[in-house]
Amino acid sequence: MSHIHIPDGVLPWWLITAGWVLTLIILFMSSHRLRKQEARRKLPLLGVMAAMMLIGMSTEFVPIGYHANLTVLTGIIVGPATGFLAAFIVDLMLAMFGHGGITVVGLNTLIIGTECALGSLIFHTLRKAWRDHRRSVALSAAISVIITLLISTSMLVGLIGISNLDPGKARNTGALNLSTFTFHGLFSEGVVSNRVVNPEKEPMGSLYLHDSGVNLRRFTAAIFLLGSIGWVLEAVITAVIVQFIYRVRRELIL
Repeated sequence: MSHIHIPDGVLPWWLITAGWVLTLIILFMSSHRLRKQEARRKLPLLGVMAAMMLIGMSTEFVPIGYHANLTVLTGIIVGPATGFLAAFIVDLMLAMFGHGGITVVGLNTLIIGTECALGSLIFHTLRKAWRDHRRSVALSAAISVIITLLISTSMLVGLIGISNLDPGKARNTGALNLSTFTFHGLFSEGVVSNRVVNPEKEPMGSLYLHDSGVNLRRFTAAIFLLGSIGWVLEAVITAVIVQFIYRVRRELIL
């Protein structure tokens, strides 16, 4: 719900590059935080949680069109550093299936990885403050999800804002084939040539003459209004799972 479902060739290259650089730095730091003994215990959990995230992000709630991230749940179980590693793996695999472009994997990892890390920190802070019993654990998980998704959605809006991308005209870069309503890849005709080779020229079939009326302010209002529905759904799902884990294998979250 909070990450960038944007194909290649839309966002500016300086922003894409910055996203990849920051992601690689954090991945390096996260991998070095794992000691050998801790890695042996957490790597199986990383694989399981990455698989759950992959399934959640690939499964749509019909008919509302949302999907679960399960990022906060991942952060709670494997921790902030390992959660960021899981976020990168999941984003990379999803990009290979067309769930966003390859070039925006860095930016998506920053957003999803923030959800894993921040959700974990908020949850454990609330859990320690409210003591360890089943209701407080579930409530801590729900609150962590809502706060985390609010922040990550704000990051998404901020990225769109600093990119100077008009949400109502993003399809004019050539990434969207207007005849078939399918997205081109990074090296498809029109994407690289429009954004890199001839950035001052409008692509054929441009819709700039037909303004959709969707500016950044309206985009922000819509994504927070509609996104809040998804936050509540995610909070309920995460709270139920965390409460169940606390009852049967509480050492996984404590």
